[in-house]
Amino acid sequence: MLRFLSIFLVISFYLPVQAQFLDKKEDLKKYEGYFNFYYSEKDDEIYLEVDSLETEFLYNHFLSTGVGSNDIGLDRGQLGGADVVKFQKAGNKLLLVQPNQNYRAITDNEAEKASVAEAFAKSVLFGFKIEEEKDGKYVINFTPFLMQDTHGVADRLKNGNFGAYKLEKDKSALSLERTKAFPENVEFEALLTFEGDPKGSALRSVVPDAKNISVTQHHSFVKLPDDNYKKRIFDPRSGAIFISYYDYASPVYEPIQKRYAVRYRLEKKNPEAAISEAIKPIVYYLDPGTPEPVRSALLEGAGWWDQAFQTIGYKNAFQVKMLPEAADPLDVRYNVIQWVHRSTRGWSYGASVVDPRTGEIIKGHVSLGSLRIRQDYMIAQALLNKPFAENDTANKPMMDLALSRIRQLSAHEVGHTIGFAHNFAASPTQRASVMDYPHPQFELINGEVSAANAYATGIGDWDKVTVSYSYADILENEDERTYLNTVLNDAREAGHQFISDSDARAAGGAHAFAHLWDNGENPADELEEVLKIRKTAIQNFSEDNFKKNEPFSVLEDVFVPLYFFHRYQTEAAIKVIGGLNYNYAVKGDQNLVVEPVTAKIQKQALDIVLKTLSAEELAIPKEKLKLFPPRAYGYGRDRESFKSNAGVAFDALGAAATSAEMTLTFLFHPERAERLMQQNGLDSKMMGLEKMLETVISATIKKEEKDDYLQNVQNTIKFVVFQHLLNLAINKKATPMVKAITNAKIEDLQNWLRGKDDLVYQEMSREIRDFREHPENFELNLNIPKIPDGSPIGTFE
Repeated sequence: MLRFLSIFLVISFYLPVQAQFLDKKEDLKKYEGYFNFYYSEKDDEIYLEVDSLETEFLYNHFLSTGVGSNDIGLDRGQLGGADVVKFQKAGNKLLLVQPNQNYRAITDNEAEKASVAEAFAKSVLFGFKIEEEKDGKYVINFTPFLMQDTHGVADRLKNGNFGAYKLEKDKSALSLERTKAFPENVEFEALLTFEGDPKGSALRSVVPDAKNISVTQHHSFVKLPDDNYKKRIFDPRSGAIFISYYDYASPVYEPIQKRYAVRYRLEKKNPEAAISEAIKPIVYYLDPGTPEPVRSALLEGAGWWDQAFQTIGYKNAFQVKMLPEAADPLDVRYNVIQWVHRSTRGWSYGASVVDPRTGEIIKGHVSLGSLRIRQDYMIAQALLNKPFAENDTANKPMMDLALSRIRQLSAHEVGHTIGFAHNFAASPTQRASVMDYPHPQFELINGEVSAANAYATGIGDWDKVTVSYSYADILENEDERTYLNTVLNDAREAGHQFISDSDARAAGGAHAFAHLWDNGENPADELEEVLKIRKTAIQNFSEDNFKKNEPFSVLEDVFVPLYFFHRYQTEAAIKVIGGLNYNYAVKGDQNLVVEPVTAKIQKQALDIVLKTLSAEELAIPKEKLKLFPPRAYGYGRDRESFKSNAGVAFDALGAAATSAEMTLTFLFHPERAERLMQQNGLDSKMMGLEKMLETVISATIKKEEKDDYLQNVQNTIKFVVFQHLLNLAINKKATPMVKAITNAKIEDLQNWLRGKDDLVYQEMSREIRDFREHPENFELNLNIPKIPDGSPIGTFE
């Protein structure tokens, strides 16, 4: 009896205390929504009310305010993860649990589902003490969860070698401006301060006190969509972004890994009509902080996507509007295009909040770097003939080009957020996709450089294919795979090809017709045209390419994108050498699987690429050098300026060396060398590594100029070629056969150099002897000025 009375007293005492937790708080502000919560200003705490356990919802986090540096990579509006989570009760705690979505069993057999769930770990994201329990509702102190570095700011700073920082909670606080509740989502924010010691200049250049970095992190709890969304099969030929997971309930004869296209839910109001409005159109909202005329350009460019949706029978299914004044861009109910400022130009990007269970897009969020437009303006300023000859207000030609790029950029990044990957094989087919990276396409008209057709206008034909694949309605009596194959087969017959990121990158990239920032059906032909345009623009370049009262240091910076104008088309042409043409082919389609580029086309590409290693192309005309005095006071060199081995003086030889280095880095890449060797081994008519090296050496190291200045430039190029030749012979990534062939060419060169009394050749002979005696001491260190930032050309993936 005494024991029963003791237990009764404990229970009687415990329950009233628990029920009085919120009652004891003064001046609580209540928020009613998907989750109810309360804010105590006195304690600066948020108390969350959980009324449903084991109910899954979406948890997403963002970075509301950024650090303002492209190098650091912490931008305003940057999306974090999107995870399915749920609350579970464990004793006197509520656990926020993230189930494992990568491994599933999609079946009605509950035991089979449980077997998979028990086989793979889940993650408990946080544990909360239950402060109050009443009528099946639990109150927890949500504040500690919000005061975490969920976005990983400290890790980003550490991993980027920007300094060691830790979260300082005494300098952090909840932020209420964007803490809101809505019927299907709740939003929270916290101002977090990180304390530490900065390394380098990156943080010091953008933070008032680099020892204290304060940013705002945003958190969203969102109701998951219903089960009526229909997943769409992913196909590697489609250009769709995809989700994947393993379904252990799959029959043995079917793949266990499932892949589905990422897309919005789009349904016609009238499914029977050929053209119908959508039940819920896809609406994007533009950041009102975007200035004119950029604002209008972004609205127009993003709106191009409606052209593609019209082709699949939708009317006004894709819309672009200004963000309403009361709306928050981080609210998951709004698809947003944000104008993001940084201290340096950098990449723009589009990301999406996606339901990881199905691939359904819930929110699209585009971040556009505000300095990109200035780079495009400068490119036009450099290439057009005497834009400021008459007056300093003649900005229209440059602004026209820059705004045409902004329209294309807006469409490109929105494309990512509606589910589409890059297509870097679109430029050979009349710039068929906004999902390619476009290089401005100038033209020579009557001896003048024209920018009238610099960027394409409107949505591309390939983009209509991707929209048809991912969004077109498939009739109930029509087989999904059959319909989708028809879409892709029609695209193939129209000449479209889809090649994405990993196959298009330049370094050792193998695909000959997919590249970033290139133009033209034949990369080498286009390079030849680019070199002609570059030469004409350099000949016309003068002090009329900048405004009055600006120091000549500004003119030097304007000259940078002109001098390196051939940069990306050179990379594209080099990819033809040892290149392949291939597709993401599947059994049963008629796509080419893989074949090497013909010997004739490879030779043509090499012949034109060699022009980028000649003094005639790389030597800046003597009279132009008079435009580039030492830098003016207050206008020092930065990352987008020419670098110099001549101190304060402009380095004409260094510029040529920098350009040659760019070409040789790609041309003498060990993977390219391996492909050349293998292609020749399979077909003796192919160029091969030996022939390529021999041709380059003859056209560069053995080349002589009559003019002393041109000879000095060519000598500079010779040393760049020579050093890269030695480097290929000992490159750790080169195969033994590549090394053997390269060493043989070095020996041939050594024999040719014997008896030469030229100082350049004598130095090469000495370096070969040193290289043979102590190859371990060789280092590719030419003191070549670092190439100014280029990618993104007018932008920064």
